[in-house]
Amino acid sequence: MAAAKRAPAEELDVDGVPVRLSNPDKIYFPRLGEDGGTKRHLVEYYRRVSTEFGAPILAALRDRPTHLQRFPDGVGGEEIYQKRAPAKRPDHVATCEITFPSGRTADALRVRSAADVVWAANLGTLTFHPWPVRCGDTDRPDELRIDLDPQPGTDFGDAKAVALEVVRPLLDELGLTGFPKTSGGRGLHIYLRIVPEWDFVGVRRAGIALMREIERRSNGRATTAWWKEERGERLFLDYNQNARDKTIASAYSVRRTPVATVSTPLTWDELVDAEPDDFTLATVPDLLAKRGDPMADLDAHAHSLDVLLEMAERDEAAGLGDLPYPPNHPKMPGEPKRVQPSRDADRSKDG
Repeated sequence: MAAAKRAPAEELDVDGVPVRLSNPDKIYFPRLGEDGGTKRHLVEYYRRVSTEFGAPILAALRDRPTHLQRFPDGVGGEEIYQKRAPAKRPDHVATCEITFPSGRTADALRVRSAADVVWAANLGTLTFHPWPVRCGDTDRPDELRIDLDPQPGTDFGDAKAVALEVVRPLLDELGLTGFPKTSGGRGLHIYLRIVPEWDFVGVRRAGIALMREIERRSNGRATTAWWKEERGERLFLDYNQNARDKTIASAYSVRRTPVATVSTPLTWDELVDAEPDDFTLATVPDLLAKRGDPMADLDAHAHSLDVLLEMAERDEAAGLGDLPYPPNHPKMPGEPKRVQPSRDADRSKDG
């Protein structure tokens, strides 16, 4: 059988900037097929959310160092997680320098325009992973991220319940404004805009204090336990999402799922009845056209971390110190041993 003929490349006009679209008919989402799952559908989605509806994905990515999660052959193909900006790139694509936990540096993509987003989508980028910093100061985050990560035996419904019944009332009590979004999978993310006055260590410390308080109020439904063997059937509060070089799928990023789900910002009221598969490459543009972007005024709510750092001090006075860092970090001051509890000879001896 003769191979299917490839459609020729096209040139798109993205806010006056020419951007190449290659292999537009390649199937990226086989379940959606030719009518909704091609590379053209993916690129057109990113063109729309970066040029229409107030350009919400630009608000999520603009001036942030950004990693690219690429699937050049679609969701069934090889994944390329690209931290460094491609060496071969058009003149409109800029970079900014980031420093990894190892001390090494790299030039990451610096999104500044819709053309940058569409160019990256043409490379097979499904998901954009921005750092919680701006390129003007890549050592001081302006975002604290709460990640409600369902573990085996739990699901999106559990994450939603903890978000609505525990996290939202707690944030209100603390005078903090949280902005929820679906992860595009089974989890939930809640963003807090913060004043960029603390480094990653300070923001992570504040995040740990907040996660511990969520854990205490969750009635056994959520945990900060780093080791999987200790989590049980509870939501994991991934405090390390606030560590250096840890990223979360951006708002309005497409995810590697059969139906092309999108990590979608919601109002707290919308969250009550939300289901992850409701928000896809096909449905999100219509939702934006109907009610706009719930994260549109995120920047207007930049908070101090003082209240959370006071909570951290109280926890530390009560004997609750630091928690383990991700494995790509060097051993950090005050960090406990990075040893799986069941393999910790000292703990076994004490027990």
